[in-house]
Amino acid sequence: MTFFFGIEHEVAFLNQAGKFADFENTKFADFSQIVERLPTYPNDYAHLRVGDAGIKKKRWYIEGFERFADSDKVIDCLPKGIEIRTTIHSDIQGAINELSASFLLLRDVAADYGFSPVLTSFNPYKPVFEPEPPLNDYEIRRRQASPEKQTANIPMLTYGPDLNISRAGLSYEGLIDIGRKLTYYSPYIIPFSYSSPFYQGSLWQGLSVRTFVRTGKRPAAMVFVEKPEQLIKTVPSLTKIARLSAEVGRIEFKAFDSCDDFSLYAALLALLKGLVLDEYLAGRATIPDATLHQISAKAGFNNEEISLVANQVLTAAEIALKDDPDRDLLIMLKEKLRQQETPSQQLIQGYQELGSIEAAMQQTYLNT
Repeated sequence: MTFFFGIEHEVAFLNQAGKFADFENTKFADFSQIVERLPTYPNDYAHLRVGDAGIKKKRWYIEGFERFADSDKVIDCLPKGIEIRTTIHSDIQGAINELSASFLLLRDVAADYGFSPVLTSFNPYKPVFEPEPPLNDYEIRRRQASPEKQTANIPMLTYGPDLNISRAGLSYEGLIDIGRKLTYYSPYIIPFSYSSPFYQGSLWQGLSVRTFVRTGKRPAAMVFVEKPEQLIKTVPSLTKIARLSAEVGRIEFKAFDSCDDFSLYAALLALLKGLVLDEYLAGRATIPDATLHQISAKAGFNNEEISLVANQVLTAAEIALKDDPDRDLLIMLKEKLRQQETPSQQLIQGYQELGSIEAAMQQTYLNT
């Protein structure tokens, strides 16, 4: 029973002036000088996609909104942050160790240019992203290619991970079934990660602006299949054609908020592993329930239904993992659920004690 794991983690920054660095006050070149100084690992390319624009040549790349003239040649990229992605690992701890090492390298180099990483999962000041100049005819046509391209303005405001998991020997039907299971249970498990309590420069009345705005329009889970006939047509997408052989059979869970404690990612990957193995949970959904995600985003585990089903899911994952050592990673989640705790509560407390969003965010990543 072979599993494989990978993590894609988006990093937000404060700039030298102590302001939140985003597409309005930061240029591609500001982040590019950081990425240029980070190492290249030639053996990564079997694992990691470079992409059409050539921006994704390393384990670190600039996450942003690509601009085009009248062809598929990228002429600019409006940045929002830097993404770290790991290679594929056969154990959870291997992926966590690589993410941690890559993050420390990024933090050290970014400091030389006045940038410091901070935790948030939604832009704390901007409620919308409108490309300037407006999209041209070619870009408008290009955005019709998929449901995700049509909503590409949303990720410019959000920061979140893709937690990637695959299990050898799954049929594509089995793969899609797991994607539907994760989509159904998404609103019950994502509060473990909530870290976006700020909106338009102040506290939001909830725990995850990212979830409230994003999920429903964007996928909770995505599965990568090998052949076009294996795709199922949904809005947002649940299936996608693998772009390199290492992606075939991959399940990407996309609905968690970002975490500054990478041991929490380890626990969440163990939870996903348990859900892949589970044979008892019956819930399935092809598209995310936007209303339920919004209830979850507001109340988290303080909502009785969210808390109740989260407990059922944790129990099912524990049973499925049996004597697997990864079962111990779920202890952290059980404790967070017992205390109805999410990372947003620390951010809210920091804001209330220190009086500013930036000061609260500067209290993050301290133990990473």
